[in-house]
Amino acid sequence: MAESTLELYKATAELIDRFTGQRNGVHETPISSLFLFRQNQPMEPSHGVHSRSICFVFQGKKEVSLAEERFPYSPDEYLVASVELPVISQILEASADKPYLALKLEFSPEQILGVMKESGLQPRPQEHARRGLFIARMERSLTDATHRLVQLLERPDDIPLLAPLLIKEILYRVLQSKHGGSLEQLAIEGGGAFRIKEVIDHIKTNYEKSIRIDELAAIASMSVPTLYRHFREVTAMSPIQFQKHLRLQAARSLLLSEPVNAADVAFRVGYESPSQFSREYARMFGLAPIQDIKRLRTFDA
Repeated sequence: MAESTLELYKATAELIDRFTGQRNGVHETPISSLFLFRQNQPMEPSHGVHSRSICFVFQGKKEVSLAEERFPYSPDEYLVASVELPVISQILEASADKPYLALKLEFSPEQILGVMKESGLQPRPQEHARRGLFIARMERSLTDATHRLVQLLERPDDIPLLAPLLIKEILYRVLQSKHGGSLEQLAIEGGGAFRIKEVIDHIKTNYEKSIRIDELAAIASMSVPTLYRHFREVTAMSPIQFQKHLRLQAARSLLLSEPVNAADVAFRVGYESPSQFSREYARMFGLAPIQDIKRLRTFDA
């Protein structure tokens, strides 16, 4: 990493450290799509749905797992999720002296399409859908734009005018990268990945319901075999596996936040058999529901 770029990284890390108040966790900002992260120790793996976003690490190291694939990244790389995906995230490197410092910038397909139209970027030919999660190398221009976006937090009055321009610049830089095609495909209406996004949205909205594959194929205007192929290319899993991940993550959240038993939660998230729910829960999280929740509450305490 060139010295000037390294200086930008240090300056951005210092800003994040300051604007998080040196408090661990996720921090919202006056820029609605921008979130700051700080953590002073490595963390246990955490299950969740990764939002459509670009993630930058300025100090420390993180890994995101999608199905059997692992995506580790550190300050000379960034991670892009072009669709919402159930993942496992883990902070690998962090300490009190050198905390994990990062940011997430969320975006919409409409923003991608708008940047492409305004800049005259033409979609690259795509023979098939691409994975909805990828890691790319940081470029000096992207580092600079990201630093200037965080700097805006020092000047709140400038945010309404300048934040949208800087966000467009960041998206433009990512679209120009060699992996930009994975982002382009999200915005091209009628394309395979765009239609898979609509299927993902449907499953997310109806995860607790019984979903038929032929219904999903109709939403995507694809045959069932084509749907399976494109869905796996984008998400690294089948539609049924995707739904199962959403159900079990929702179940875990309910068990943590409400005074309910495992059987009730099983029915609420769409399982007809509590025993099947317990088996699949243990397969994903390593313990049966009650034992897992006890462990998490002990860990949090």
